[in-house]
Amino acid sequence: MTFTTASLCDAHSGEDHFQIAEPMFMFYGANPAFCGQITTLKVFEDNVLVLTTLQEKVQNKVLVIDGGGSHRCALIDIDLAKLAVSNGWQGIVVYGCIRDSALIAQQPIGIRALHAHPLKSHKKDHGDRDLLVTFAGVNFKKDHFLYADLDGIIVSETMLS
Repeated sequence: MTFTTASLCDAHSGEDHFQIAEPMFMFYGANPAFCGQITTLKVFEDNVLVLTTLQEKVQNKVLVIDGGGSHRCALIDIDLAKLAVSNGWQGIVVYGCIRDSALIAQQPIGIRALHAHPLKSHKKDHGDRDLLVTFAGVNFKKDHFLYADLDGIIVSETMLS
């Protein structure tokens, strides 16, 4: 699908099912634009559930991770980015940090995160999946649609064209 978030805003802003994220994310990964249906995770400084989720084979999915905005460790590293690519994930949005940013920049996936941080996360296996998560002024809900490019991130209840 070819799109720009600017053209989607022109066509759909003001509609009840349409939200625009606050511009707070850094760009990582080799794909500047990506879109897909949302799967959500809520974790804090623990990426065991992230690994479990990215092991699933999917089509046209985007993983949205509410990491509580933590800047104390990374939730995504190069191994998880490669796993996401190999299993068909189109992109990842992390309300938290990533690491291995230079290596992730070479992977054919779009990733948005607050920052990079060199410390890996804990492995306590705490977290929730498919809950409504809210950050950047947007409600991210399972099976809604996310569109991201260099201009921003849009979320809609329905597929946009």
